Amino acid sequence: MAEILFSWIDYVLFLSMVILSTLIGIYYGFFQKQSTANDYLLGGKQMTIWPVAMSLASSTISGLTLLALPGDIYNYGISYWLCMPLFPLVLYICYKIYLPVFYKLQITSTYEYLKIRFNNKIRLLASVLYTIQNMLYLPFVIYAPALTLSKVTGIHSHYVTPTLCVICIFYTTFGGIKAVIWTDALQFFVMLGSVAFVFIMGVGSAGGISKIWDLNYQTGRFDIPFELDLTIRDSFWTGSIANSFSLIMVAGINQSVVQKCLSLPSFKHIKTTFVLFFLAMFSVVTVSCWSGFIMFAKYYGCDPLKSGKIKSADELLPYYIMDVAHSIQGLAGLFVSGVFSAALSTLSASLNCLSATIYEDFISLFMSKNISQETVSKILKFLVVTVGVICTILVFVVERLGNIVPVTFSFVGITNGPLLGLFTVGMLVPMVNCIGALTGGITSLIVMTWIVVTSQWYKTKGVIKYPPLPAFTHGCNVTLNALNETISTTSFPKLSEPEEPFVIYKVSFYFYTLFGLIIVFIVSIAVSYFTKSDETLNKDCIAPISQRFIKSKEQRPTYYTIRKAANIVVNNTN
Repeated sequence: MAEILFSWIDYVLFLSMVILSTLIGIYYGFFQKQSTANDYLLGGKQMTIWPVAMSLASSTISGLTLLALPGDIYNYGISYWLCMPLFPLVLYICYKIYLPVFYKLQITSTYEYLKIRFNNKIRLLASVLYTIQNMLYLPFVIYAPALTLSKVTGIHSHYVTPTLCVICIFYTTFGGIKAVIWTDALQFFVMLGSVAFVFIMGVGSAGGISKIWDLNYQTGRFDIPFELDLTIRDSFWTGSIANSFSLIMVAGINQSVVQKCLSLPSFKHIKTTFVLFFLAMFSVVTVSCWSGFIMFAKYYGCDPLKSGKIKSADELLPYYIMDVAHSIQGLAGLFVSGVFSAALSTLSASLNCLSATIYEDFISLFMSKNISQETVSKILKFLVVTVGVICTILVFVVERLGNIVPVTFSFVGITNGPLLGLFTVGMLVPMVNCIGALTGGITSLIVMTWIVVTSQWYKTKGVIKYPPLPAFTHGCNVTLNALNETISTTSFPKLSEPEEPFVIYKVSFYFYTLFGLIIVFIVSIAVSYFTKSDETLNKDCIAPISQRFIKSKEQRPTYYTIRKAANIVVNNTN
C-alpha cells in the first residue's frame, strides 16, 4: 500500500475541491455579508430546494459512510442496506410529525422546543446530550477521511487533520449556513462522481457483475437472517427496523436537518426537498454497499487483512482505491475528494448547528435582551472556531480507540434514544407532563449508558464477539502470515472461560436508539399518569396527528417574539 501513492493529478483534483469550498466561504463571508443571526443561521429563509436537498444528503452521509460502510458490507453482508427501502417512510414520518411543529414555532434551536413544551430543565438536558454527542462523534468524522488521505499520500494524519479542520472552520465561520449549504451541494456531486467512477472501475477489476454476485451469494453476504434474535449483529430487524429509528433521529430531530429545512421560504418546499434527499441518499448508500461486494469479489482469494497487507479493517477501502484506481491518474484523487467532501460537509453543518444550540440554549440565558444581531453573529462565529478546535484535538484521542464503526455507533446510541424519545413523546402524547418527561429522559440516559459501557467492556475482554463472514487467502502467498496467525491463536490459551454476560449486553448496537426511545415512552407516560398536574399545554407543540387528543382546557395561546411573529406571517402568506 505504501508504494502506491497520489500522483500530481490526484493532488490537483483534491486541492481543487478544497479551494472551491474555501472560496465559497470567502464569497458569503466577505462579499455577501450576513450581519444578523437570522442570515447566519437560516440564510434569510431564502434558500432554494435543490442545494438544500443535496446539502442534507451530503452532511447526513459523512465520510464514515463512504469509508466504513463498504468495509462493513465486506465483512458482515447486506443487512445494513435494508434501511434504504424504508427511508421514504422515515421521511414521511418526519414530514408529518416533527417538522410541522418546528416550522410552526420557528425556533432556531430544536431544543428550544422542549422548553416551550415542558420546561427549561428538559431543554438543557437535551442540549447537553446533543452537545456531548457531537463532540464525541465529530472526531470520528474527521479521523476516518484523515486516515484515508494519510494512506494515499504518505503524509501523517497528525498533519492532515488540523490542516483540513482549519479550512472547514474558516468557511463555516465566515460563510454561515449559506456557505455550508452551497459547499455541501458542491461536495455532494464530487462525492457522487467519485463513488460512481470507482464503482465502474471496480466492477471491471473484479470480473463483472455476475462474478461479484455469485461469490458474495456463495459466501452468505446476501443472506438476511429473519430470526427475532436481538443479539444477532446483522439481520432483517437490525438493518430495517433498528436503522430506521436511527434515521428518524437524523432526519426529524437533528439540528442540522431542521435548521436547513427552516432556511426554505415555506413549509411546502420541504416535500420536494425530501424527495431529492431520498434519491441522493439511496444512490450513494447503495453504491457504497455494492463497493463492499466488489471488494470481496476482487480479493476473494487473497483477503488484504488476513494476508497482512493492511493492519485493520478501516484501511480496507483506501487499499482498494489505490489498488484499483492508481492505473488511471486522477481517479484516486477524485474518490478521496469525495470522502473528504462528505466529512467536511458533516463537520461544517455540525459546527454551524452546535454554535446555534450552544448560544440559544446556554449563552443567550446570560445575555442582555437588547443585544444587537451583529453581536450575536460574532458570538456564533467565535463558537464555531472554539468547537472546531476542540473536535480537532479530540481526533488525536479517538484514533487510539480501535475500529471506528462499532465505537461510533455505541457512542451515538447512548444519547440518540433519550433525545428521540423526549421529542417524540412530547409531540405525540399530550398527557405527558414535565415531571414525566424529565424522569423518562434521565432514566433512559442512565440505562443506556450502563448497557453501552458494560457491553463495550465485555467486547474489550473478548467475551462478546461478532465473527465476520468467511474471507480467504488461498490465492496469495501468505505462508509467513498464516504461521504468525497460527502462533497468535495457539500460543496464548485462555486460562479460564469468561463469565457469560447477561443477554441485554449482547444486543446488537443497532438497537440502542430504539431501546432508549422505548424507555422514555414507558417511564414518562407512567410517571405522568401518577403525577397529574395543572400544566397548560401549547397546542403548537403537538404534532398535527395528535392534536385531536388535546382537551380544550389544556390549550393556551401562543406568544412569540416580534422576529418570530414576522417570520410566521411571511410563511403563511407564501
